[in-house]
Amino acid sequence: MSSLATLQNRCRATGSRFWHDDRGFVISIELILVVTIMVIGLIAGLTALRDAVVSELTDVARGVQQINQTYQTGSATGHSASSSGSSFADAADPHSSAVDFCTSVYGLSEDR
Repeated sequence: MSSLATLQNRCRATGSRFWHDDRGFVISIELILVVTIMVIGLIAGLTALRDAVVSELTDVARGVQQINQTYQTGSATGHSASSSGSSFADAADPHSSAVDFCTSVYGLSEDR
């Protein structure tokens, strides 16, 4: 018999052994179950992380919206020059006290 035919017979025997082997079946099902549970937990964790990030960014946006930029400077007079004072009165932002923001997170209350 040639070496090629011997190699083909060995490959067929090995393939047949692998095809009829059931020893790793339970382990693969357990692995699939564990991975599925981990993916479900990962999805729940990432959802909670997303809600927390959106909540914090909403708080930052509310804080920036409440900044009052009103200022006033007096006049200054020097030896041969002078400048008049300057002032600016900041008007309230429209809808700054309203609850209708562009983001809303399911399950989080707006009044904190």
